[in-house]
Amino acid sequence: MKDGKLQWHSAFYAAIRIELEEELDKVHMEEEHLLGKKPMQMDMLIIKKEKMVKINKNIGHIFREHNIIEYKSPDDYLGINDFYKAYGYVCFYQSDTEEEDQIDPEELTITFICNHYPRKMLAHIDKVRGIKAVKIGEGIYQLYGDPIPMQLVITKELSKERNYWLQNLRKDLKSGGEIKNLMEHYEDKKFLPRYQAVMDVILRANWEAVEEERTMCEALRELFADDIRESERNGILLAVGIYKTISRFPEKTNQELAEQFSCTVETVEEVKRAFAD
Repeated sequence: MKDGKLQWHSAFYAAIRIELEEELDKVHMEEEHLLGKKPMQMDMLIIKKEKMVKINKNIGHIFREHNIIEYKSPDDYLGINDFYKAYGYVCFYQSDTEEEDQIDPEELTITFICNHYPRKMLAHIDKVRGIKAVKIGEGIYQLYGDPIPMQLVITKELSKERNYWLQNLRKDLKSGGEIKNLMEHYEDKKFLPRYQAVMDVILRANWEAVEEERTMCEALRELFADDIRESERNGILLAVGIYKTISRFPEKTNQELAEQFSCTVETVEEVKRAFAD
């Protein structure tokens, strides 16, 4: 189970949906939103369905109408170039419209989400751009000094009470308290696809701690076994369903298929590659 490349972004997309699940009716989300005709895409775009509605979740406190998300996996760092890339995405997104000023520049925000505190990047934007990071909550830093509202979210620093699944989307969980607590949180959520997507990557990323926990707790061994069997069965059914739909409706886009089957675009692409092979 620990073999293979971890799909951190797939789990991240699911984790964001969990974070905002009480307010999903207020927003429309697009994974890997394409910018123009060339292969340039944001990690995530969150658009409020109603401009004036307020997002109450702590990670969405700065959200306006159009919100660009730049995510870095636990193995990656948020660098200086990543800052300018995301900033450029926002500018391009605003300008890539059919009508002049179709998107109000004052309705744009940028959220950087990563596991490691980006000291070099923050020092650079402070010195060069006059942008300063101010901590406003557990794991959440407001970036002041630019016309575009920006925030930095450090996942490992987030509140376990308010951001449980996003906070656990990392690879340094400890056997005992953290793994056991994870399974307890998952027990009544394990049949929901977005929780399955997050849990799958968390388990794979922390497999040594998981194995250690399993040897200590018979109840968890049974829960893991049931979970793995259920995950494998659901995965097979999902793949077959996607393949049959592609065969019947080849004109459907990956985004349309992902929405139809409540999965990620990456999952659709993996199914396509598997059957192509």
